[in-house]
Amino acid sequence: MNKLKYELIVTIINRGQADRVVESARKAGATGGTIIYGRGTSKNEKNSIFGISIEPEKELIFTLVKCEERNKIMNAICEGAELNKAGVGICFTLPVTNIKGVTKIEKEFEQLSLNLENKEEQKEEPKE
Repeated sequence: MNKLKYELIVTIINRGQADRVVESARKAGATGGTIIYGRGTSKNEKNSIFGISIEPEKELIFTLVKCEERNKIMNAICEGAELNKAGVGICFTLPVTNIKGVTKIEKEFEQLSLNLENKEEQKEEPKE
């Protein structure tokens, strides 16, 4: 179980489409995202011009969301970026097990850790 209650939505889409992903995610409640540029390596996607192989450029969008908002935001991304069409892109989540550098979330994690420690200590104390 993800104790932090956050997940990372990863969307991989053809270059030039990241704004559609970020805009859709924001409208659904996300606070932002990180866009990284990359290239595809699938042999099915390679094109050539004048015999020169061209690998398609991609954008990877990372969006950190609370677990309870995940499905709503993913659905909005899929609809807004038209991921239901073949060859457009993919969207999936990864569990987040620890966070550093995001103060608000770090404090929430520390509080959750303290609460869990207190519960464990209460279990260990003998009942009279």
